[in-house]
Amino acid sequence: MSDEDASLVPEPGPNEMRDPLVRAELKRAMVWLGLAAAMALVVLLIQPLLIIFAGLVFAAMLDGGVRLLGKVLPIRRGWRLMIVVLCVIAFLLGVFYLTGVQIAAQFEQLRTTLEAQANQVVLWASDMGLMPGRADITGLAKQALGSIGRVTSFVGTAIGAISSLFVIMVIGLFVAMEPNIYNRGLQWMVPLDHRDHFAYTIETMGVTMRKLLAGRLAGMAFEGVLTWCILTIVGVPMALVLGLIAAILAFIPNIGAFITGVLMTAVGFSAGVDKGIAALATYFVVQTFDGYVVIPMVARKTVDLPPALTLAAQILASSLFGVLGLALADPMTAMIKVALERKSVQDAEDATA
Repeated sequence: MSDEDASLVPEPGPNEMRDPLVRAELKRAMVWLGLAAAMALVVLLIQPLLIIFAGLVFAAMLDGGVRLLGKVLPIRRGWRLMIVVLCVIAFLLGVFYLTGVQIAAQFEQLRTTLEAQANQVVLWASDMGLMPGRADITGLAKQALGSIGRVTSFVGTAIGAISSLFVIMVIGLFVAMEPNIYNRGLQWMVPLDHRDHFAYTIETMGVTMRKLLAGRLAGMAFEGVLTWCILTIVGVPMALVLGLIAAILAFIPNIGAFITGVLMTAVGFSAGVDKGIAALATYFVVQTFDGYVVIPMVARKTVDLPPALTLAAQILASSLFGVLGLALADPMTAMIKVALERKSVQDAEDATA
């Protein structure tokens, strides 16, 4: 023992939970640890989160149909939802029943044609010295698909795509059946003094989503039918499947239209130079009419997203999340835009209060 008197440490230790300073520091540390854990969970669970968001997008589609049907058929919401679901199922079954064999045959022909055309392009590039050595399109496709994104490992296979689609449809159907239950649950998680603003933001997001999807569906139907009709008239092969692809890819603006043009041109030139020029002209006619007539008319009653912002969001979403992120880039961007606009409005109201 030292001759000097032992002195007590006056500061509270980490196990002294009654001290206000320790409790404050512990709360601050828990906030940072919780934030880090939440970010790690988002990274690890991005795949199911995207599927859940896709289910909400599908629920918005169903809800839009239910609301539209309610304007002409004043019956209970459950009956209207059942009518919408039955109409969608009947439409899909009717399309596959009437054109299923033709579509399947044309898809196989399309795959063979595109592979042959791509191999010719790769062979020409190798002969011109633009590519090192001989290569085929199959090897290049495998290399390209290996770096698309993390989510494509889940939705890239047929079984994964079918199971993901089934989960998306089930989630969307459950949410569309009783959306108020989930709305109240989200509001319950928000502090009382922010619930009014949160409820209005959620309602605005719902309206924006329905308008966005209504415009997308109208554009998809227009591009698909018009492409099919013109290609059939000019004699381009596989007109039906090209029209179907054009309708599906119209859900993804900018990038989808570019992919459609490449496919149409490749198929057209496989049947001859005149068919290739006709396919290329069809692409420009459809996209020009859609861009200068249909889209401005639809944009008056839907969301106004700048093309550069949409394209940038698609590039980022496809790089981070793969094919599913590319398909959902537009709805995600619209929702973020609504949230930021509502936040700016709230800040302005708080500043003037």
